[in-house]
Amino acid sequence: MLTGKTLFITGASRGIGRAIALRAARDGANVVIAAKSSVPNPRLPGTIHSVAEEVERAGGRALPLKCDIREEDEVRAAVAAAVDAFGGIDILVNNASAIWLRGTLDTPMKRFDLMQQVNARGSFLCAQACLPHLLQAANPHILTLAPPPSLDPKWWGPHVGYTLAKMGMSFVTLGLAAEFAGRVGVNALWPRSIIATDALNMIPGVDASRCRRPEIVADAAHTILTRAAADIHGRFFIDEEVLREAGVTDFSRYAVDPAQPLLPDLFLD
Repeated sequence: MLTGKTLFITGASRGIGRAIALRAARDGANVVIAAKSSVPNPRLPGTIHSVAEEVERAGGRALPLKCDIREEDEVRAAVAAAVDAFGGIDILVNNASAIWLRGTLDTPMKRFDLMQQVNARGSFLCAQACLPHLLQAANPHILTLAPPPSLDPKWWGPHVGYTLAKMGMSFVTLGLAAEFAGRVGVNALWPRSIIATDALNMIPGVDASRCRRPEIVADAAHTILTRAAADIHGRFFIDEEVLREAGVTDFSRYAVDPAQPLLPDLFLD
């Protein structure tokens, strides 16, 4: 259970971040919703405030904070606000990510820079800001939404910029896990199948009916974050495998359309 625990979740205004926030809220957790979306956008539903309301209705305590994780001052201010509100931080979830699945000649440098700043650098910065507080927590975790590290060219050739940024999150996980082994549980989580979120708009040709809902990732994250942090570090978990080990056998409820075959996510064979 995450009762009374404080989670700092980046990119929590929609999608997987929102689902993780709501799952923690059902335990009675304190949830810091750190994201850029503070005003409604008709193209991208969900804001830090709408998710905060959902968290409160689900039984948790919410702190919505407008935060661009590319900006060091904003991250450090958000962490300070979280500690001031809840007395500390027990869990960091590095969920925020930028995606652009195009080849080198079709990748503007502005988009390349955005991905590197949000994905690898943002995960490192948020960890750096939260770690002094995590090291004082009873069962501290850092969980990053990142794939198992891979140097297989088939994942690099189609979209060098995105793969570099996403694998950067994986390598940050590896490094932090080695540095803080036994003191903070630093791990990664990645979905077996593509998840039906607004990011699908960035992936041409994906049929949403062949995807799973964000709740599968949230349930897997909850399973990891309720384990003893000292026992797990540097692991690259896959959502379905985590839940199978926890005794889940029926995954149909996570499917957008249980009758459709699922689409495997990127970076997994």
